Amino acid sequence: MHGLAATFLNEEFTAGRVIPSQLDELLAEGWRHFGPHLFRYNLGIHNDEIRRVIPLRIRLSEFKLSKSQERVLRKNDDLVISVEPVKITAEVQDLFQRHKQRFKQHPPDSIYSFISDDSDLELSTTFQQCVRTGERLLAVGFLDVGEISVSGIYTSFEPEETRRSLGIFTILKEIEYAILHRKKFYYLGYCYSGSSFYDYKKRFHATEGFDWNGNWVPLARNSME
Repeated sequence: MHGLAATFLNEEFTAGRVIPSQLDELLAEGWRHFGPHLFRYNLGIHNDEIRRVIPLRIRLSEFKLSKSQERVLRKNDDLVISVEPVKITAEVQDLFQRHKQRFKQHPPDSIYSFISDDSDLELSTTFQQCVRTGERLLAVGFLDVGEISVSGIYTSFEPEETRRSLGIFTILKEIEYAILHRKKFYYLGYCYSGSSFYDYKKRFHATEGFDWNGNWVPLARNSME
């Protein structure tokens, strides 16, 4: 087991709409949400091992691009990005269904596992980021916007376009959106202690991890350079 917390934490509740400052407070305490369902837990199972769960955020005032991330942006400079109100079209649903085939274990059942099927009932101010080449949708991600933070919820991308590194690209564009709107933090979900399929999230400069004692501390960065 890797650096396990002393006390097991597993909390959840369902809430109505929260204002942006309340969302910021929840994110800062390690909470995430799918639709109206909020949850946080400090231990998870990976490869039949109990791992410590580490919520992650980027301190945007200290963020800088790595050389590999600059290459990802250059590789995709032909794409068109838009941030718009959430609208689950057949095109978005089809992309989600193709993307979820990437998961060997526990693929998500529905796009509505992550957002409310009624935008009026969504917990917070949520937008979708669409990435297109011409008329073709290559990626769509959902993000919460707080008073001082932006939080990525879930992103689907075209599995046939692996050369574009769309997972990294969409995170970089969400960071760009957060900086443009003068936010302090970008939350990018969580990783596990030790190695796991979440390690790509450790490659961003100025990433902090939540220690489950109310503190955000600098996280050692995995470099691909």
